[in-house]
Amino acid sequence: MEAALCNLKDPLIDHTEGQCFLDEAIKIIVEEVLCKGTDVKQKVCEWKEPNELALLLDLELRESGEQQERLLQRVRDVAKYSIKTSHPRFFNQQFAGVDYHSLAGRFLTEALNTNLFTYEVAPVFVLMEMEVLRSLRQLVGWTEGDGIFCPGGSTSNMYAMNLARYRLHPEVKSQGLWALPRLAIFTSPESHYSVKKGAAFLGFGTDNVILVKVDERGHMIPEDLDEKIELLKSQGVIPCFVSCTAGTTVRGAFDPLDRIADVCDKHKLWLHVDAAWGGSVLFSKQHRHLMKGVERANSVAWNPHKMLVAGLQCSALLLKDTTNLLKRCHSSSASYLFQQDKFYDVNLDVGDKSVQCSRKVDCLKLWLMWKAVGSSGLEERVDKAFILVRYLVAQMKKRDGFHLVCEPEFVNVCFWFIPPSLRGKEGNADYQNKLAKVAPTIKERMMKQGTLMVGYQPLGDMVNFFRVTVFSPLVSFKDMDFFLDEIERLGSDL
Repeated sequence: MEAALCNLKDPLIDHTEGQCFLDEAIKIIVEEVLCKGTDVKQKVCEWKEPNELALLLDLELRESGEQQERLLQRVRDVAKYSIKTSHPRFFNQQFAGVDYHSLAGRFLTEALNTNLFTYEVAPVFVLMEMEVLRSLRQLVGWTEGDGIFCPGGSTSNMYAMNLARYRLHPEVKSQGLWALPRLAIFTSPESHYSVKKGAAFLGFGTDNVILVKVDERGHMIPEDLDEKIELLKSQGVIPCFVSCTAGTTVRGAFDPLDRIADVCDKHKLWLHVDAAWGGSVLFSKQHRHLMKGVERANSVAWNPHKMLVAGLQCSALLLKDTTNLLKRCHSSSASYLFQQDKFYDVNLDVGDKSVQCSRKVDCLKLWLMWKAVGSSGLEERVDKAFILVRYLVAQMKKRDGFHLVCEPEFVNVCFWFIPPSLRGKEGNADYQNKLAKVAPTIKERMMKQGTLMVGYQPLGDMVNFFRVTVFSPLVSFKDMDFFLDEIERLGSDL
């Protein structure tokens, strides 16, 4: 047996071979992802149909391992055929661009392979996470509180729901759902889909997610919230949780937090602000007014991996609570991990606050970036995004065929492109059906040609329109001009 073990070839044991592979792989990553992948002369994507892509990648896993040269080709192929999300012309999602200080933090995190649950295992990162969360809370307007980094904004929203329910009915932790009355969640129809997912996952039930009316710009109407709460109360339902949004996914609307907080105070409800997208305006003196009243919330979800470009994933749940609610709600006091007779302050063992056991270090990438550029540098990043959006909208209004869904409140620009064949025909019976097909067709063309990526969607009774989100620090005015030129080029014959 010992002889057989000695003959095993494992690249993790063979440090020379393993390090050589890593060195070469890093060179490929730098060249293909960070150099070519941010070059406007290169494609945003190298589109392949699924069957063709599967063959090119040779995805099958086999009994025998491959030689280093072949493995390095695998790295090249993965880089080549992946979407270049750092490209200045990738506008498809609310993550884009690259910050090199944050990226260094991500490399360091992966190399250290730390699990953030106890101080003995992660002393640096326990203290770092506490400081980053404190600084984020300070921007919200809280001098005290709690928080945790979560695997995405959806999970942050679900944490907040669970905490609100536990605060109202702590017996749920031991007795389960059967002991509870019917509880209601209130949100807007333009809130993130994770509110309904969370209601299903946590046992509230999607039928108990009550949709509050929005105005013509997509803002929750506080008066309708108040009426719906009163109605549910009269029916014997217990209102539990209000989730409003700071920067809705599609239109980028900011709900009126101060007025919603008045309603929540009146009914003694937990107010949660899903600021996964819009929270970063708090860095900007010029734009933080969009979140006026956020300090009155009980919890805030904020994704620095979006507008701040901290890199996936970096999502914080911030709490005003100072009663250790996060730990009381989620702890199971595992004696093999959270021993109470340790030689250091056991309050530094933060893992029992989480529903996870294994938890990645997400604070380092934000901390290192924040250290590098300071709060003023992050403020400039936010302000630049607004400047670019204003430029894009101004140029759009000078061109035929571009029609805004609404004036942008944030850095979401929603618009229809009306091809020449449809201009002046708005009154035709088939106009809306034809217009609905324009964005999907242009999207298909741009992806197959690899020149651009931007999303589209319908909303309510509005047919498909484009939504471009502008925030990557790599984007320039020239990219805005290219964006408009390319939409025109791809759609001129429709």
